[in-house]
Amino acid sequence: ASLAVLGGAGCSTPPPPLRIGAHPWLGYELMFLAHARGLLQPDQLRLVEVPSATASLRALAAGTLEGAGLTLDEVLSARARGLMLRVVAVFDVSHGADVLLASPDITSLAALRGRRVGVEHSATGALMLDAALQAGGLTPADVRMVPLAFDEHAVALRSSRVDAVVTFDPARTQLLADGAQLLFSSAQVPGLIVDVLAVRPEAVHSHATHLRALVAAVLQARNLWQQDSADSADSAARMAPRLQLSPAAVVQAFASVQLPDLAANHRWLAGQAPELVATAERLQAVMRRAELLPPAAQPLAAPDADAMLVDARFLPPL
Repeated sequence: ASLAVLGGAGCSTPPPPLRIGAHPWLGYELMFLAHARGLLQPDQLRLVEVPSATASLRALAAGTLEGAGLTLDEVLSARARGLMLRVVAVFDVSHGADVLLASPDITSLAALRGRRVGVEHSATGALMLDAALQAGGLTPADVRMVPLAFDEHAVALRSSRVDAVVTFDPARTQLLADGAQLLFSSAQVPGLIVDVLAVRPEAVHSHATHLRALVAAVLQARNLWQQDSADSADSAARMAPRLQLSPAAVVQAFASVQLPDLAANHRWLAGQAPELVATAERLQAVMRRAELLPPAAQPLAAPDADAMLVDARFLPPL
């Protein structure tokens, strides 16, 4: 379903609205909060609610979206297929939101030896499992990996189809409430799991003004969320239905992510050595080991402007 966020621009030939896909996730809710707080001008943005990142990627490939909220690994996967998405903002950095949870009787990473571990076929899942196994002194050969789509995570652990699962909210909150053991989290690998606003390369030209407005509004919404507790309570109630969590659980879930401010976004995207490029290089190596990327490298900091990974021009100045 599509949600037209804003209406009428007041010029004779207004540019079309910027179409951005968003599936349920904490960081992407900042765009909805920006809309609800009136931080954008009319006719600038149409948020398109989609069920998954896969749906966003299909729409981006078809040209029916200009951009979407995606994890960095999803951006790299798209670029490997020739869709040279460009990152123009960082929504959030996982700091405990992605976890390895186990049945209550499994109390250590070492105890996973020989057990069934459910994991989504994604770079985020591969990265989390890789880091957790290393922390436990294990290798992939020491566990039995069970491919699981995200919507299977909770039921698979509850029904003992798997002994542990790599997951995130809302399954994270639901399973912890059931008594699952937290064995590993993204707080132990800070800065590696990143959610971003990614756009088709032509959008930086066709929708430049709209992109600047959207990025500025998201950063304002981030400040509203963090600075005003009363606003956070009201905003959590707005977010709860999309996130399938109670308002109180929404507030708790946001504690597991870092929301980069303007200065942090500049560190991620700007300068001679953007942090996001270094993170992408590390993530590419993990993805290749997990056979989620072809061996041939895609350019990350390429001289060809159309192939560049990051673009800081849409951030407000410091």
